Amino acid sequence: MRGREGKEESESRIPLLKGPHTAEEDGGELKKRVWVETKKLWRIVGPAMFSRLTTNSILVITQAFAGHLGDLELAAISIVTNVILSFNFGLLLGMASALETLCGQAFGAKKYYMLGVYMQRSWIVLFFCCVLLLPTYLFTTPVLKFLGQPDDIAELSGVVSVWAIPLHFAFCLALPLQRFLQCQLKNQVTAFSAAVALVVHILTCWLFVSGLKLGVMGTMATVGISWWVSVLILLAYSTCGGCPLTWTGFSSEAFTGLWEFLKLSASSGVMLCLENWYYQILVIMTGNLQNPRIAVDSLSICMTINGWEMMIPLAFFAGTGVRVANELGAGNGKGARFATIVSVTQSLIIGLFFWVIIMLFHNQIVWIFSSSDAVLTAVNRLTILLAFTVLLNSVQPVLSGVAVGSGWQSYVAYINLGCYYCLGVPFGFLMGWVFKFGVLGIWAGMMFGGTAVQTMILIFITTRCDWENEAQIAVARVNKWSKSID
Repeated sequence: MRGREGKEESESRIPLLKGPHTAEEDGGELKKRVWVETKKLWRIVGPAMFSRLTTNSILVITQAFAGHLGDLELAAISIVTNVILSFNFGLLLGMASALETLCGQAFGAKKYYMLGVYMQRSWIVLFFCCVLLLPTYLFTTPVLKFLGQPDDIAELSGVVSVWAIPLHFAFCLALPLQRFLQCQLKNQVTAFSAAVALVVHILTCWLFVSGLKLGVMGTMATVGISWWVSVLILLAYSTCGGCPLTWTGFSSEAFTGLWEFLKLSASSGVMLCLENWYYQILVIMTGNLQNPRIAVDSLSICMTINGWEMMIPLAFFAGTGVRVANELGAGNGKGARFATIVSVTQSLIIGLFFWVIIMLFHNQIVWIFSSSDAVLTAVNRLTILLAFTVLLNSVQPVLSGVAVGSGWQSYVAYINLGCYYCLGVPFGFLMGWVFKFGVLGIWAGMMFGGTAVQTMILIFITTRCDWENEAQIAVARVNKWSKSID
């Protein structure tokens, strides 16, 4: 295995031939470099894409079961999954993504023993964060009522959110484990665990909802069961011999350097949760419109479709973060730049493909979630925005992956705050209520006012980056953290 990886490593750094050469030779050399980088990238992206699509399918199946229970049940479980769970998941995912910077750069520098210590530190930090976030589940009903949600939706959402607490604590173990394995190019294990969890979820959904008639509460309980099955598989593999170089047992070193680790985790969490929370705010704002049940249902269906497709660029986010971190940790700035170009290009091509699919087959897709004519009509009005959101999101997450791999989390967090909340939310409010475009205006305003501006800024930063300097910074970071462990 190491021999093959070493061969690919050397191939990716083959210099251009010196002396006179033809354009065809240049083109052949470029194609070879693209192919080598594509193989490295898709060793991460392929399994990550499968596992993310599979994991997200669990929530899609959950919403599909709830949607056929009734409009109220669909609205309640949509708020819990798209707002409460996504709110907390975004923060925990962002905090866990600090491992992509640290583990990715350490793996590139061949400091393998550091990965296990980093993961244990992440477990500690995320567990305490999970405890602090518990009130978001316990006080869902009064918070939703305060934000203007109808009483029936708020009451049922509060009951459903309590059943989501086991899933909440599964996140604090699962997310660091996934990144720990991902940085070692062992995404196949994560993909396997996600596939098993999906099968378990389908069976338990059928048993709890169709068999035992446990309703929307039983539907939410099945999600927690499925995630814990995945956690146990990943934990068993990682700690029982699957990672001999990177897991050397539980260590007291995990309790040292927690403050520095917490600061990087917090920066990562803020960077990503500002992105994830942005669209949860969109759902909340929609709940204050006229006929909120139809508005929330139609927007939640669009957000679910967008979230499902979003698993693909998020897989590129993971792959790009690891590839950039590996190259920077190895001191290869040019390799990191080339990995960025290849990843953004391929993700954009896939985004264009799904843009066409949504424009052509949106009517058929909506039938998966609802048979209500009012909901179908409302979703049809949002189709164009959904398609362009998918296209825009094929670039933005990949550039965020570059930021994570390079350790720019704090810097990008300020950009996200300015673009999303100083521009996007006010512009969405203006279009939705002042100009009375409703949910269409809220979404369009937030997308073009926030997401598009943020993407353009990230493109500018990435194209102007001094990659050799970033490589030197990464090497210095690895040396500093390894000395703190030694």
